[in-house]
Amino acid sequence: MSKAIVITGAGSGLGRGMALRFASDGDSVVLLGRTQEKIDGVAREIGKQSMAVCCDVCSADSVGAAFARIAERFPKIDVLINNAAFVHRVTCEEASDEQISASFATNTIGPAYCARAAIPVMNPGGYIINISSGAVDNNYPGYALYAASKAGLERLSLGLYEELQPKDICVTYVRCGQMVEKVGDWDNLDPETRRMMEEAIRMGQDPRQRPSSSFASVAGAMRNLIDLPPDLRMPAVALKPRKPLD
Repeated sequence: MSKAIVITGAGSGLGRGMALRFASDGDSVVLLGRTQEKIDGVAREIGKQSMAVCCDVCSADSVGAAFARIAERFPKIDVLINNAAFVHRVTCEEASDEQISASFATNTIGPAYCARAAIPVMNPGGYIINISSGAVDNNYPGYALYAASKAGLERLSLGLYEELQPKDICVTYVRCGQMVEKVGDWDNLDPETRRMMEEAIRMGQDPRQRPSSSFASVAGAMRNLIDLPPDLRMPAVALKPRKPLD
């Protein structure tokens, strides 16, 4: 049976990869993102199974308006994936006011706004997936703000997991490692991934020297998570890219 799946940050990267995968499996996907042009582009790739809604997850009003629009087409939804993220590799000392506030507004507060809007319209057996990061457990220079905001997301997820048991809504946070469009191809990166790579190199860590997984592979893992048997729950998942075999 097809599902109605809402994905934040769906205009590129993992969000786009998940949208393409779920649509290819026959699900309907709602693409949320701040840049209408980007989500419209993904919607064109998918076709009639998609709905593109401009939304800034940092704004409660924007989230409320987006879910009101979603309800016009999908009175009930099955899955919310909080994937939108603000990632800038910068030390706390050098971070701007905007970078500090955006880290927590996008990575922690935004998912709370979206979960609050989604819960009343979720079908029994619904699912909220919060995309976290392996950075939570690694003290990478310049990632203190990002890691702290994702750690907050994980605590939010675990609390929601308990709160929503009576409603038969599962909540899982997924720690994802480094991802790219195509493993081993560092010459054809999307602009956002290239920016993050260049920031890391400036801070003395070359991501090209670390193992990566692909957006498509992680999207496949999300498919498996959503399709868990109904008598199983998985509140936390850690995905790690495999080192290349010699």
